[in-house]
Amino acid sequence: MSNLTIATDRLELVAGTVDTARAEIDDPAAVFRLLGAERPADWPPPLNDAESMTFFLSGLEKGPELVGWLTWYVALGQRRRGRRVIIGNIGFKGRPDPDGTVEIGYAMRPTFQGRGYATEAVHGLVTWAFSQPGVRRVAAETFPDLTPSIRVLEKNGFHPAGPGSEPGAIRFVLEK
Repeated sequence: MSNLTIATDRLELVAGTVDTARAEIDDPAAVFRLLGAERPADWPPPLNDAESMTFFLSGLEKGPELVGWLTWYVALGQRRRGRRVIIGNIGFKGRPDPDGTVEIGYAMRPTFQGRGYATEAVHGLVTWAFSQPGVRRVAAETFPDLTPSIRVLEKNGFHPAGPGSEPGAIRFVLEK
């Protein structure tokens, strides 16, 4: 289990590890045991599919120095019956590139959307990223019809920066 956590006003972000990433694929119930959390019926959140889980596992298997640069679990700051309540995930696609850019992504369980949790989680992780050596900007990609996702980015100071890497996607950037 990772000791790397970020506390915000209402949330706790817990960095994923090889063990949590492997459990997500091989034994989903185990990831919640590792996190000391309740297992939600509506896990995984939208966009946390098999492809993304495999991407994070393969990245984390490259070395412990990548903990923090890939997946994080978003939990409510208050525990329920002594256990974490995991409400979503957030993370980067890896360490900063040579220009100092990291790309962030996030997803909340549907029952926790529209409450400002994604905005708070993005703020917490961006703050952490900007405290790391070599990070000069954080980028994100979304689609024009995902208005709530766009609002999360705008509330955190991101601005549009042109087309994204997938057809129809738009890129947003926040400079340090």
